[in-house]
Amino acid sequence: MSAVFLGVRHHSPACARLVERTVAELRPAQVLIEGPAEMNGRLDELLLGHELPVAVFSHYRDGQRAATSWAPLCDYSPEWVALRAGRAAGAQVRFIDLPAWHPAFAERTNRYADAEARYAEATERLCRKFAVDSSDALWDRLFEVEPDSGLAERLDAYFALVRGDAEADAGDRARESYMAAWVRAAVAAAGDRPVLVVTGGFHQPALRALTDSGARDGADGDGWERGADGWPVVPAPPDGAMAGSFLVPYSFRRLDAFAGYQSGMPSPGYYQQVWEAGPEAAADGLLRVVVERLRARKYPVSTSDLIAARSLAEGLTALRGHPSPARIDVLDGLAGALITDDLDRPLPWTGRGTLTAGAHPAVVEMVAACGGDRTGRLHPRTPAPPLVHDVTAQLAGLALDGGPEATYRLDLTDATDLERSRVLHRLRVLGVPGQVRTAGPTHGVDAVFTERWEAQSVLGREAALVEAGAYGATLSEAAAVALTERTRSGTAEADGPAGALFDAVLCGMGGLSEQLLEELSSCVRELQASGPLGEILATALGLWRHDRVFGMARGPLLATVIDGATEQLLWLLEGARGSSGVDFPRLRAVVAVRDAVLHAPELLSVTREVAAGIARRIAEDPQAPIDVRGAAFGLARSLGRVPGAPGASGDPARVVRTVARAGADALGDWLAGLFALARDEVTGAAGNDDGRGTDGAAESLIDVLDGLVSALSDEEFLSGLPALRQAFTFFPPRERDRIAARLLERRGVRGSSRSLLRTTADPLLIARARALEESVSRLLARYELDAAP
Repeated sequence: MSAVFLGVRHHSPACARLVERTVAELRPAQVLIEGPAEMNGRLDELLLGHELPVAVFSHYRDGQRAATSWAPLCDYSPEWVALRAGRAAGAQVRFIDLPAWHPAFAERTNRYADAEARYAEATERLCRKFAVDSSDALWDRLFEVEPDSGLAERLDAYFALVRGDAEADAGDRARESYMAAWVRAAVAAAGDRPVLVVTGGFHQPALRALTDSGARDGADGDGWERGADGWPVVPAPPDGAMAGSFLVPYSFRRLDAFAGYQSGMPSPGYYQQVWEAGPEAAADGLLRVVVERLRARKYPVSTSDLIAARSLAEGLTALRGHPSPARIDVLDGLAGALITDDLDRPLPWTGRGTLTAGAHPAVVEMVAACGGDRTGRLHPRTPAPPLVHDVTAQLAGLALDGGPEATYRLDLTDATDLERSRVLHRLRVLGVPGQVRTAGPTHGVDAVFTERWEAQSVLGREAALVEAGAYGATLSEAAAVALTERTRSGTAEADGPAGALFDAVLCGMGGLSEQLLEELSSCVRELQASGPLGEILATALGLWRHDRVFGMARGPLLATVIDGATEQLLWLLEGARGSSGVDFPRLRAVVAVRDAVLHAPELLSVTREVAAGIARRIAEDPQAPIDVRGAAFGLARSLGRVPGAPGASGDPARVVRTVARAGADALGDWLAGLFALARDEVTGAAGNDDGRGTDGAAESLIDVLDGLVSALSDEEFLSGLPALRQAFTFFPPRERDRIAARLLERRGVRGSSRSLLRTTADPLLIARARALEESVSRLLARYELDAAP
């Protein structure tokens, strides 16, 4: 006997019924299924009696690549029906696809991701032919609502058409060659009994051709190794790699195309009803559930609205020539009866993709009702990765298994509470739900020594733990690997590496894992953005200087990160070019460099003298961004005041006059950079009580600024006011009060300085109002309409 090929669409009730019927009629000796071949020795585990949906979760990691993927199964998945019905019929059942770690699955997180993108042209032609909007509506029209008679022939014709227009990539060709090897081996082993092959329809034409050509040639020239039993050998991961597969609970939400699922049918809750009770009952159920959901959310839906929706759905079913109602008939009927507003976007079921923000509330509830809220559950005897057992033991040993309502208040100065905090943080960085931290330290210099953790939904906890097992066998190992990968992939994020560093400290990585430190050091050398690099330096330096809880203060482990970040930042800042404006993250990075040079010189390969010289060069570079020039001037002054270092760079008053020639905007941006770094040196905060700095710079700079601003024309002042105002936001209230007092003193005005700091309205609003008045006055004068009555 030869093989019988059934090409299916993943998660299609019609295809699942066809598979079940074919197994019953054919009574095959072998049932071969598209699925991970490494699970063949564990099929009994799949049939333990789980509550579907579940998925085979596979993971792989070596020195160069990490990958995870899922093979989801629900009650109406043709693959699941083939497995269950094949076993019941006494057939030998096998998965025949390559393991998920294989390079053929590179960049694919879902084994059953449809190839629809590759045969879009063919489906678009069919959509036009049958006057439907989307491939999902086309599928319903051709298969889900049509009678089961002739279904196999229609499927063959459909997949032959769409595959004929598509070009399989190298990964699909490798998978098809491997699956064909299994088919030929099964045909040889079955003798005169049939072999049933159930795969995605995209692969079916190629598998049939490969099997037929192999039979004609009389040889298995596919290059796949055979075992002593004649079956293809399952490829083993390379030496040193970590790979495995485990069952995890899945959910209808993760199966739904409207939530971003890449394969199969949308609206799994609806098609579950189609599978269980047929399309008529599913249509009635959807109408009822949508109305219930809308009423629960106080959306007005009357009985007449429900009658209208039902009538519209029935009318559309008849108009479109459907033998029974399709999903789109019911949804369009509901939309027509319940939505009276103009919609600014197409209805989501007219295409494929996630539900966008701002969708009409009735549309949101329709999509949610179609999706369903079912979550699978594994049988208690299902094997779990070592991480699950390690977490269970740690939670019990530290009294952290207090149930879904547990709240924990932890004293981080207590050794036991500190270890409990570390366990909770490790679960957090692995994305395991159950507890959320609502209070605690947020950075390396945060003087907070307590934490509060509150219970959150544990939905998906079991699956998250199993999936986290891909990172390691123990909780500490898994968290360290997860943070290392996050550091490697997050170099472009604003706080990615810095956040990973502090999270590693919170997790208690034994003073930081060596691999994570290596990754951070590499990240520091590769980062080309001063903002994120400054966050890393500030975090590492804060921990090195001030930590009294986590054991990081004055330790050698952060020295490489601090040194590398300081050197890289000086290089980036000297090469910075750009237009006007203030880059606050970049200014914070300069502050971090200053603090490193001043407070951790023993860690740095860059001396204070070298850093001061770089700062002076940047301050005098006309091509450098103006805010960086101001910050570099402040940096040079800060470093110049260190005993033994060169003198301060230049006179602030002279430099301010020079910068002011470029305009009030440039002056404001330059001052912002200066004040971010060295306001103590230029305002006298570190000097005498009379407001004069130790070298007289504070008084002279304030006087110079007052003179420059007073000399501005009204138009120049209004143009530069936002930048000037932004610069002075670096001063806390007490320092602003001292500056205001000095300005009153210069004018011989007696009174409280607060009169200059408080206005009856926003100063920018006052400035805009004055500009408007002047504009009106000029317009009146232009047309000689400003004469007094």
